[in-house]
Amino acid sequence: MKQQKRTIAIVCGGDSSEHDVSLRSAQGLYSFFDKERYNVYLVDVKGTNWQVQLSDGTTSRINLNDFSFKENGKTCFFDYAYITIHGTPGENGIMQGYFDLVGIPYSTSSVLVEAMTFDKFVLNQYLRGYGVNVAESVLVRRGQEHQIDKKAIIDIVGMPCFVKPANDGSSFGVSKVKKPDQLAAALRVAMMESDEVMIESFLEGTEISIGCYKTKKKSVVFPATEVVTQNEFFDYDAKYNGQVQEITPARLSEDTSKRVAELTSRIYDILHCNGIIRIDYIISADQKISLLEINTTPGMTATSFIPQQVRAAGLNISDVLTEIVENQF
Repeated sequence: MKQQKRTIAIVCGGDSSEHDVSLRSAQGLYSFFDKERYNVYLVDVKGTNWQVQLSDGTTSRINLNDFSFKENGKTCFFDYAYITIHGTPGENGIMQGYFDLVGIPYSTSSVLVEAMTFDKFVLNQYLRGYGVNVAESVLVRRGQEHQIDKKAIIDIVGMPCFVKPANDGSSFGVSKVKKPDQLAAALRVAMMESDEVMIESFLEGTEISIGCYKTKKKSVVFPATEVVTQNEFFDYDAKYNGQVQEITPARLSEDTSKRVAELTSRIYDILHCNGIIRIDYIISADQKISLLEINTTPGMTATSFIPQQVRAAGLNISDVLTEIVENQF
């Protein structure tokens, strides 16, 4: 008897500034999934209005009580949720808590891990305890921005520094600050995206990004991608409007490549991650590896880092996605 196909929801959209970027990742994932093996639907999340795109081009509202939907008059249920929301509620543990409640396995890490990796300041302090190199940073909460001691902050983080939302994606609200009198404006920009803002030391060196996933049977660390941009930093335009050169595999020595891969695998295990994660690092001139951030719902368009790295590793993205899904059954 032929095995019945599992039904997969690619959960996208969300309530952050990266809603439309998430839709592009969802389209990429839809093209990657093995349609012979799975029934695949896109589910666009916006507030409490969750819509599934049906095969005839229409949409059907998701029943939030059990994550079901109607198609041709029949109630349909999902077997698995592949979350590709960048920002809230898919990258901070909220969506994961919902799927735990309704009993549907999902592609990301657990509620705790998602909440921790989404909060850059908390993540840095946590991993620092495991000996991971991170930039010096100061946290500023909404309401405190007018009380900060600029000199004390500069003594800690130095100049130039970065001001970024502590609880959001990394594409919006980020400023590179070169003078103390630019701090206030940068804080206002970051506060538009998050109630907590991190002021962080500038780390000079080569920026790389590297993906990893593990199953019960295997551990895979992809070749790293080197990020070269003429912009001040790897901002939205560099990420999504082509103002960047992406070199996969990165131009690293054999020893540094090995150390990056080992550190990435170790961090995956420390956090007890699930599915594909992508970690960004800075490699300094003396080959010191410093963590920038962890992305647990990395971009998945055809030109995104992870698909690039999968190809560079000689793997098939459809097979990788199948391994990730089947690992939880």
